[in-house]
Amino acid sequence: MPVDLRYNYLMQSWIAKVKSWAERLEKEVIALYYAYRDPRTPWYAKLFCAYVIAVTISPIDLIPDFIPVFGYLDDALFLPLGIWIAIKMIPTSVMEEAREKARTMPPEVLGDKRKSSAIIITLWIILLFILAMALYLFVKRK
Repeated sequence: MPVDLRYNYLMQSWIAKVKSWAERLEKEVIALYYAYRDPRTPWYAKLFCAYVIAVTISPIDLIPDFIPVFGYLDDALFLPLGIWIAIKMIPTSVMEEAREKARTMPPEVLGDKRKSSAIIITLWIILLFILAMALYLFVKRK
């Protein structure tokens, strides 16, 4: 097999694996949403799940992608790690039921992306305003 064909085959195989992994992560986030809404989920797990879901659907990255290496680190490492930790915090029976719901429900269950984006952008603006006010008061004090 020529080198070019072998390279193309390996790249297609790798791309297929990454797509499969991304689809599994999407299902896990939807399952986390259902687990978040379950009353048997502990409060601390709900809090962490809310954070993970918000970061996942947020149009604004915590670390912008144009920053070399670190820009994609949050998407490639921190997000899957956060999903894994959130899953470990949720009782097994709740997570199994949530995964079953995620398999049977369509992916649009998290709602309109424009609404969720508007909510998240508003929350970011409020957070930035609070931080700016705190910084202003800190600087003014000196």
